[in-house]
Amino acid sequence: MNRETCLVARRRPLTANIGVFGVGFDVYWSQFPGLRDELMGYLNQFERQVREHGVCTINFGMVDNAEAAYATLKRLRASDLDLVFCDMLTYATSSTFAAIVRELDVPLVLVALQPRRRLDYAQATTYMQLCNDNICSLPEFTGVAARLGKRVPDVIIGTLDGDANASREVHRWCSIARVLHDLKTARIGHFGHPIEAMLDMHTDPTALTAAFGLHVVQAEIDLLVSLARDVDETAICEKQAKILQFFDTPDPGADPLTRKITREDLREAARVAVALDRFLEELRLDGLAYYYKGEPGSDTERVAASLIVGNSLLCAAGVPVCGESDLKTCVGMLIMDRLEIGGSFAEFHPIDFVDDFVLVGHDGPHHINIAEGRPVLRSLSKYHGKPGSGASVEFKIREGPITLLGVTSTAAGRPKFVIAEGESVRGPIPATGNTNTRGHFGPDAVTFLKRWVAEGPTHHFSLGTGHHAETLRLIADLLGIESATVSA
Repeated sequence: MNRETCLVARRRPLTANIGVFGVGFDVYWSQFPGLRDELMGYLNQFERQVREHGVCTINFGMVDNAEAAYATLKRLRASDLDLVFCDMLTYATSSTFAAIVRELDVPLVLVALQPRRRLDYAQATTYMQLCNDNICSLPEFTGVAARLGKRVPDVIIGTLDGDANASREVHRWCSIARVLHDLKTARIGHFGHPIEAMLDMHTDPTALTAAFGLHVVQAEIDLLVSLARDVDETAICEKQAKILQFFDTPDPGADPLTRKITREDLREAARVAVALDRFLEELRLDGLAYYYKGEPGSDTERVAASLIVGNSLLCAAGVPVCGESDLKTCVGMLIMDRLEIGGSFAEFHPIDFVDDFVLVGHDGPHHINIAEGRPVLRSLSKYHGKPGSGASVEFKIREGPITLLGVTSTAAGRPKFVIAEGESVRGPIPATGNTNTRGHFGPDAVTFLKRWVAEGPTHHFSLGTGHHAETLRLIADLLGIESATVSA
């Protein structure tokens, strides 16, 4: 089956609410007839460009004096925005900006995009210069933000048309807006508890609400077990067929714990996946972290041991799920998913000292949409370190650039991002029914790991495709969260 036809569809479309307003200088309008209308055309063009990045926009028009700034501030604050672009259309006094930057409680980005790549110097006029004076007020605006004790806004500089770099920056900020949109309203489910003595997994839900705005829903596995009992055979068969759309089922390799997926394990994975879908719908969850042992041989143990396949489908559909009760990494996975770069549950595995890479992966669940090739299903006779047995997911993530996002806690109980970039390199992985990716990190595996652990991370992190350390650092900065980028 063609790989492109095997991606799990997102359950809900990504979105964000972005405000756009332009700034100018009201003194110009009587001096230069037609100038304001021309600048408004550029503002409307920029708004259309923003909307092309899959977000909802509100155009607040031109702010050209202090009075208009106060009036626009009221409208901005009433509009439930995730991000605001201030379009620097021409020179504007900082009074058009000061009230807004002082009071607005959402991120604000200054955008200076010239209509012309350069002036026609032989034919240049003052009018032509004013149409292209987009950067003129940037120092004034950023300086006033600093004097007001506010975060100095980030800046996009370029041309209005045909500027790939500027377009990429606008896209980045639209992606950040989607992250912020979902973080502040997310409902992350949690049942069970961290594995006994796994001290880095303990998380204060109130601290997550304080940092991100999300709500942790304390759920019970009993509801999931009850829902699993009520799944009918038709739903099981439909879910089995869907699972086999996305996964290969090869013969076992060298590991004696692995078997070709059994009919019983596939059926149980499908039954629990159907129940898990209903569990999420009933509790209106956007993510889930869990760990539960259950009485040996009980329904509870069987359900808790059969979640990996359903969870992996959910991760790919935009609902991050992670085991070992790791709420912090669930948040990291949600952030990566909303950036559309994946977000797979991972930790460090053995180092290859010959080829200088470290295996990164976990025993489930995983974001199968970022797999290199088709992911694999295997039956495991036991889950190492955990109770039960059953179906498990194996793959490596797409070869090429990768990013790690660890979400840990400081001594003060505040979240902290630990970020790194590397490469997923070609080569075989162990056929153990777990994910494993050959991760190469500079300057070498040992030095990288020493630098990573020096930042006080947890042993889990979210693993995504592409290089996005700067975007993640910006998100941390906007949220007021400490971050550390482990670089070569």
